[in-house]
Amino acid sequence: MKPKFDVIFLEQAIEFVENLDNKTRTKIFYNIDKAKLINDPKLFKKLKDEIWEFRTKYNGIQIRLFAFWDKTEKTETLVISTHGIIKKVSKVPKGDIEKAEKLREEYFNQKKL
Repeated sequence: MKPKFDVIFLEQAIEFVENLDNKTRTKIFYNIDKAKLINDPKLFKKLKDEIWEFRTKYNGIQIRLFAFWDKTEKTETLVISTHGIIKKVSKVPKGDIEKAEKLREEYFNQKKL
């Protein structure tokens, strides 16, 4: 089965994932790989306008990696992971969605250069 998209991690997402323990990191990458193959809102879900989230629940902890689509190239659509959080409340904090929107804007501004 061919993946539906590729994933690129921005610096903040790399730093977030690197600070997690190995088992949690492995579970996140497993879920991302699974989300590339099947459409499952438990793994990958639209939050607002252009912002999506990769969802992982491991050992009772909810981990979210924020993402957006980059459809500017002719290659497979890319999903860019902006940053991550360990979710403590049921609703995604508005500030994290705004941060993802800002990182998306910066990404496309840099791409124009």
